[in-house]
Amino acid sequence: MERLWVIDFGSQYSLLIVRRARELGVYAELIPWPQVGPELPSYVKGVIFSGSHASVSTGPALPTAWVGQRPILAICYSAQWLAAHNGGLVQESHAREFGPAELEVLWPTSPLWQGLPLHSRVWMSHSDTITHLPPNAIPTARTRTIPIAAYEVPSEQLYAVQFHPEVTHTEIGTRLLQNFLQGICGFSGSWKPEDQIPTLLEELRRQMPSDRAVGALSGGIDSTVAAILAYRAIGERFQGIFVDTGLLRQGETEEVLNAYEAVGLPVQLVDARHLFYTALEGITDPEAKRQIIGRLFIQVFEETAQRLGSVRYLVQGTIYPDVVESGTEVAARIKSHHNVGGLPDRLGLTLVEPLRLLFKDEVRAIGRALGLPEGFLQRHPFPGPGLAVRILGSITPARVERLRQADAIFLETLHRHGWYNRTWQAFAVLLPLRSVGVGGDQRLYGEVIALRAVQSTDGMTATPVALPPELLEEAAQRILAEVPDVSRVVYDISTKPPATIEWE
Repeated sequence: MERLWVIDFGSQYSLLIVRRARELGVYAELIPWPQVGPELPSYVKGVIFSGSHASVSTGPALPTAWVGQRPILAICYSAQWLAAHNGGLVQESHAREFGPAELEVLWPTSPLWQGLPLHSRVWMSHSDTITHLPPNAIPTARTRTIPIAAYEVPSEQLYAVQFHPEVTHTEIGTRLLQNFLQGICGFSGSWKPEDQIPTLLEELRRQMPSDRAVGALSGGIDSTVAAILAYRAIGERFQGIFVDTGLLRQGETEEVLNAYEAVGLPVQLVDARHLFYTALEGITDPEAKRQIIGRLFIQVFEETAQRLGSVRYLVQGTIYPDVVESGTEVAARIKSHHNVGGLPDRLGLTLVEPLRLLFKDEVRAIGRALGLPEGFLQRHPFPGPGLAVRILGSITPARVERLRQADAIFLETLHRHGWYNRTWQAFAVLLPLRSVGVGGDQRLYGEVIALRAVQSTDGMTATPVALPPELLEEAAQRILAEVPDVSRVVYDISTKPPATIEWE
């Protein structure tokens, strides 16, 4: 299968490039720069070099041998590095450019700029800038402060921009990427996530040729789809394990088990509520919570697997954003995910992650093709650590139940007003704060609930939903009236970035 390679030099936006390419029907992979070799595989039809937090004088070197072999789009740092190492000049800017800028296209007949407006807003994020180009390069765009905002070398099919076309703030970003992928590289734009199913099944059979496998089921879409793929790949050698941590949403255990039964997935329920509550007692640091939960998950799976006998593999629903946010060779860790963090040095089982190169909406598409009910697929994402990362501060059974009730009221209100399916993810958070209120004509010093609802496609970026005031008012009144020891409800309107979707 032909694919696009996105070479990651450490930019915070690298995964978004992959995301945008797949939205345009092109299968793209993120490759950390230390893994690249001198030769491009024949199946790579085009290459995008990412930006980086480094400067061209100290940052990683680009594989210059690739230039001329395939069409290349270099973004920000990569554009600067190629200019500086081919006879051009890159200098430190007087002021770091971060944010929107007005772009003027100088060469509208270029295949990269064809059909794009001459003036548009783009997103900049760099402290160095190109001041002189190599002899064979042609400037193709500028801004008010940057005379060389983009350039290209037509004879080598090299295209370079100093802004970020992958972020939504760049108005022409999607169309520019489409020009590069389809007009220049020649991709058809017909790739779909469900096309991956035969390849995923074949790869699972190759990874697990014998012995038994257990699936780490959290009740969410990712782990469910991973488990169904494993079951269809190796049949009765697969056994799903669903752990009740005591940190699930209201009624979720029964709902999830019914869904698994509907698709014929073999699942064993393990009641580990007491184990998790005991281990989390007194723990307030969010990273510590995630690490503890990750270790306990593995411990439970190992113990259950030993009782099953001859189990060698552990199948998990790790997806692409989990891997990137947990840190890679070239990207900083944002937070540990239970799927990729907290694993002991000696796992005892071989880890199998069939979805680690897919995004959330792509997993949904695969789940739909595998026959999962639409109602299950449309459930809002839920973190593997569960309510533990929605309870700030200490975790106790009473605080878990408090949050569980508030969360259920919020989701019920969204359903009743027709906003649940218009929202990508919504939930309640219990804060480690107390606020003065009045209950039963007496002073109440209760806890604070924060409500959050966001729109997103892949979890990498998110914007708050402008829910109707009457909906929020109804949810808040019910929470204050029905949930014990809560005296205040607030609404979170933070975007991602800079905030994350979950509070911890």
